[in-house]
Amino acid sequence: MKRVALFAAGFGVAFFLLDRKFAAPRHRGPVTDHFDGRRFHNHQSGWQSEGSFLKWQLTAKRGPWREWIDSPPGPPPPRRVTDGGLRITFINHATTLIQMDGLNILTDPIWSDRCSPVSWAGPRRHRAPGVRFEDLPPIDAVLISHNHYDHLDLPTLRRLSKHQPKLVSHLGNGALLAKNGIHGAHEIDWWTETPLANGVRVTSVPAQHFSARALSDRDANLWGGFVISGPSGNVYFAGDTGWGKHFDEIRERFGVIRLALLPIGAYLPRWFMKPAHISPAEAVDAHIRLGAGTSVAMHFGTFALGDDGEREPVDDLRRAIEEKKQKSFWILEEGEGREVP
Repeated sequence: MKRVALFAAGFGVAFFLLDRKFAAPRHRGPVTDHFDGRRFHNHQSGWQSEGSFLKWQLTAKRGPWREWIDSPPGPPPPRRVTDGGLRITFINHATTLIQMDGLNILTDPIWSDRCSPVSWAGPRRHRAPGVRFEDLPPIDAVLISHNHYDHLDLPTLRRLSKHQPKLVSHLGNGALLAKNGIHGAHEIDWWTETPLANGVRVTSVPAQHFSARALSDRDANLWGGFVISGPSGNVYFAGDTGWGKHFDEIRERFGVIRLALLPIGAYLPRWFMKPAHISPAEAVDAHIRLGAGTSVAMHFGTFALGDDGEREPVDDLRRAIEEKKQKSFWILEEGEGREVP
């Protein structure tokens, strides 16, 4: 019994130390309608509890994925896009390159082999990034929607430091980045903005999601999407989100959305994923509610993070596009770039 007690105590200490190592610093600030002084919360109900996560893990029915998907990288994007042009390149997962008004903006960049706190375990990629890191044009800004490992990838952000981009994220993530040697990030709250350059500004917008880097820091930092506004129009990057009234609010506040980047993957099983991830059909509904001129699918095809298989998000999205007659919702190949009307 003494040995068991000692083992349990040792395991508890090790677990505490690991959790402390990986947990994000907790945001400190005034109470708001989405922050109670300790944790952030969504405007609408919906919660993925630890118990429901365990239930999912024990009952998961994973869809098929190929071990590795061979595909050549796309061509190097142009160095700049000006004169009212808008170009989007889908790189992989939620990583996109937005080129507008002479600026190059990356969203949630990840070039690492795994989205995990360690390099030897955790979800690994099933295909290479669609654009080689060395083929990137000069990066002026990086938008980080929230602190999940598939969206805030520290090794990639360190590699990007040579570009000296402006890092923009949500409340609390600056301290996490600084803890890991990445300084100078600009933190913004929902419905607040920060300027970039050339008359372009970035506004934080709500999302229906959550944050965590470990077990003890659930919702310690804010999550959300972004609207990039400039002479060339408005671009909405949703990050990760479940369904919510924020789609209507974004349309009301910003009017015309020229381009929306909407997630379609990690949506199964619906009983578990619904509070945090829209389905492909809901992504088409969001495109409609936003009144987006063009939407582009993201957050699929690279990391197996739900029960949906490799092709399910795209197949379901194609059906929804056809049923709802929304041909301006694009499905790009990894590395494919297009000029947006």
